[in-house]
Amino acid sequence: MHERLAALARLLTGVLLAIGLAVAHADGLDAIRKNGVLRVAVPQDFPPFGTVGPDLKPRGYDIDTAALLAREMGVRLELVPVTSTNRIPFLTTGKVDLVVSSLGKNPDREKVIDFSTAYAPFFNGVFGPADLAVSKAGDLTGKVVGVTRGSVEDLELTKIAPATATIKRFEDNNSTIQAYLTGQVALIATGNVVAASVNERTRLRRLDTRFLIKDSPCFIGMNKSEPALMAEVNRIIAKSKKDGALDDISKKWLQAPLPATL
Repeated sequence: MHERLAALARLLTGVLLAIGLAVAHADGLDAIRKNGVLRVAVPQDFPPFGTVGPDLKPRGYDIDTAALLAREMGVRLELVPVTSTNRIPFLTTGKVDLVVSSLGKNPDREKVIDFSTAYAPFFNGVFGPADLAVSKAGDLTGKVVGVTRGSVEDLELTKIAPATATIKRFEDNNSTIQAYLTGQVALIATGNVVAASVNERTRLRRLDTRFLIKDSPCFIGMNKSEPALMAEVNRIIAKSKKDGALDDISKKWLQAPLPATL
């Protein structure tokens, strides 16, 4: 009798364990479609990717991308404002289905979550007038380039600039930008987000990307072991690159087309 009860207990334990594992590995896409809601973590204080507009509503590159994902999935969008520190915990604890928050990929993060294909450009580069014939570091010969002292751009540009280029260093981003706008320097080395912000504020001496110094695109984050959700998100990104939807978002918020290399 005791042996039969023990065997039954072992059987029930095995069944419960199997159910538990099935639930743990259930793909998030099924839940999204069943609930009719896509919960997306988005930034609220990092323009132009995410901020609060004059109408107190979220706006930005990531907000438009989240809306695109929900629209393609045919579900309602629920935006969840996050910070850079809590965006991944919100995902791993089930508070959101996806993270669309200017998220870069690195080995430490890849141990915890999975990443889609890249959906947004994020890079440091050399910027200047569109008609200036500069497309690589060697073309800086005889040119004057402004950069913020001690920044990533300063360190990386110093490594690759030819000896005949003049690098003028300024103490902060505003001084670097002002030096360009007033013609003190022909080009500046900065981030594409900074360049987009400048172009949004002025039509004088617009900043066009001349070449990249360091590329670190943005990816959509999702929990591990969700192949169907991964496939769907990547499908939407690929479709949106092909039909121009992501290019429109890039032009709207970054003041530049989506890079062909993305």
